[in-house]
Parts: sequence; C-alpha cells; structure tokens
Amino acid sequence: MQRDFVIRFTSNNFLWVNKVTDRPLQMEIRHLRCFAAVATQLHFTRAAENLGISTPAISKQIQEIEQTLGTRLFERTKRSVKLTSAGHLYLAEVKQTLVQFARANETARRAGRGEVGRIEIGYVASAAFSGILQRNLSHFRRERPEVQINSWEVSMERLPKLLEEGDLDIAFLRPPMAYPSSIEELTLHRERFVLAVPADSQWAAGKTISASQLRVHSFVVPEQESGTMEVARRGKFSPKVAGRPGSLVAVLASVAMGQGVAVVPLTASEHIDVPGVRYCELAGDPVLSSIAMAYRQHERAPAVKAFLDQVREQTLVSGAAKRR
Repeated sequence: MQRDFVIRFTSNNFLWVNKVTDRPLQMEIRHLRCFAAVATQLHFTRAAENLGISTPAISKQIQEIEQTLGTRLFERTKRSVKLTSAGHLYLAEVKQTLVQFARANETARRAGRGEVGRIEIGYVASAAFSGILQRNLSHFRRERPEVQINSWEVSMERLPKLLEEGDLDIAFLRPPMAYPSSIEELTLHRERFVLAVPADSQWAAGKTISASQLRVHSFVVPEQESGTMEVARRGKFSPKVAGRPGSLVAVLASVAMGQGVAVVPLTASEHIDVPGVRYCELAGDPVLSSIAMAYRQHERAPAVKAFLDQVREQTLVSGAAKRR
C-alpha cells in the first residue's frame, strides 16, 4: 500500500505527517468509533447510518487509520467487507479502549459532581471524643460511598500549615488558633470546660471549685491552653505549669499520677475513663470550649466542597454554626 505520509522526528517525539498537507495525522476517538462500527457491521453504509454520518466520511476515517498504522484493517470488494488478521486484533484493542474511554468520561463527570475523589482529614483527639467527627464522616460516607476519606490524628500546632500546603483538606480542632489568611473556620460544637483532679485530691467528684482555689496548684496543660489561661485569669494568677504532655489522654494520665490538675473539655470527662482521675465543676460562668472545622477559603476539589457543604448544612440545623 502506497503511504501518503512520512515520519517526522522532533526533539523528543515523532509524528505521522501527510505528504500533501504537511499536517500530522492524529488518531482521535472518532476514528476508533468509526472503525468499531464498520468492523461490527462489516458494511460501510450501515455503519455510517448508525453513527449519523455519511458513507464517504466514514470511509475517510478508516483510510486515515490505515495510513497511520501502515497496514490494512479491511479487505474490501464490491460485494463484501472483511476484517484482515490485523483488523481482528485491532478490534479487540479498540473495544477495550472505547470502554475505558467511556469509563474515564463517567469518572470525570462523577468527580466533578463530588461523587468520587479523596479527602484528607486531620483532627485533634477531643474532636473524636465529642462524636462530631464520626457523625459527619458516617453521614458523608452513606451519601457518597465512593469518595475515599483518610483521617488521622494530628497535633494542633501542625494543622494550619498542613491545611495551607494542601496535605490536609479539612481539620477538626479546638479554637482559638492562628491561621493563614487563606484558612476559614466554622464552629460546630460548644461545651464547657471542667477540672480534672487526682483521685486522692481534697475535692470530691462533682464538687464545684472556684478559680481562686487553684492558685497554689500546678497545671497539666493540654494542647489547647485557652481553658487553663481563662481559669488563671479569673483567679488572678499565673498558672504553674507542671507539663504539656500533648493529647488529652496523656494529660489525664499525668493528672492521675499526681502531677497536677487540668482544665479539660466536658467530653473528656464523659468519654475518657482514666483510673485515678476525678472531675469537678468550675464555679461561675462556664468557661467555654468549642470544636471547629478549618478549611481552605477557595477550595476547588468537588468532593471536599461536597463534604464542607454537608457539614455546614448539618451544623446550621443544629444551630451551632459560627464562621470566623
């Protein structure tokens, strides 16, 4: 078969180039669809009718494929059309390609609707103790089961940078925190702080303690120190810090070992049972704590946007929403 093209090399590739027009011959999905139609029908006119194009147009597509490949795919006579051995092999590959192409298109459409994708979520442990994190993840997974959600506990001080740099999409944390200007925060839940004391303390469980009574005590300080600092402010003293062990479980373990007292969220007293720890109430107006969701202002990923929308909707229903 006479070839109407030449191979032209570029710096790192090569092109099939038409000798007459000097234009590259590009294999497109329309070529494959035309080939599959003719190969299935073994009739150019019927294949053209099925595709809604003219017979000359489909013939041209087949010629371009054969020119590009450098081999005949059909044996044509006035009465019949048959696949060559190359045509049979090519048809099997083309069918797989068309199926994969359709699958890729559908995946892209679903990703655009936020039905597939991946979300990276970081959280502080107290967000999990409150149940806020689990409820939102469970609801989203029911609605969009094919979105992959990876969640992992992260120390508070790392969260803003991980969000800004894109290593995390969403963070569940306890404000206040300093964020880059690109990060927004939505309050999801509010609760009061309570006081964790050693079991051999002078105070019985449930007793109400005033801030001023804590002046002489040492404090084990959680990652979010706002509760401790507010109690100290109300008691008009500077807290003596016995340690900053990190997670709430580590804080309560330190309290159990007699290292000091700790100002912790109410959910800690309800869900973390550490032997050797009692919980007491703080006198006066409640010292408030909150759980918030932090995220990038101008998020583009559809799956992440869908998750944010769901959490906003659920939070508005509960009446806890407050954006910063």
